[in-house]
Amino acid sequence: MSSKLEQLQALLAPVVEALGYQCWGIEYVSQGRHTLLRVFIDKDTGIGVDDCEVVSRQVSGVLDVEDPISVEYTLEVSSPGMDRPLFTLEQFAAHVGEHVKIKLRSPFDGRRNFQGLLRGVEEQDVVVQVDNHEFLLPVDSIDKANIIPRFD
Repeated sequence: MSSKLEQLQALLAPVVEALGYQCWGIEYVSQGRHTLLRVFIDKDTGIGVDDCEVVSRQVSGVLDVEDPISVEYTLEVSSPGMDRPLFTLEQFAAHVGEHVKIKLRSPFDGRRNFQGLLRGVEEQDVVVQVDNHEFLLPVDSIDKANIIPRFD
């Protein structure tokens, strides 16, 4: 995790949690002149537009005061949705048995993209079964991971 992302997580997670929500995760994407800060929130009863608005207002105020991002950026507050992103080992462990799509920061076994069944977590690795092969992917090397929604 980048230091900017760690700084934002440390700053914003307590704000989100003080409002009664779970801070599911934070994405910080800077591409050229476009910077996006996306804060995913969750709660047992689900997330609606009003929830996103409340959190957005509070987070925006904290960001204005603390000013951790020196460039112009867009703030988005969102629910994780059905294709929820996975950020932590605990989140991966809670979704064992789901199908996932994982993109690594750098190639592992000659590839960066893995799509398969989430088999579990072993120490700092995420175990994914792709066809008949199991891969142990270090959680620190994962750039992006999402659940693939199934509609049975």
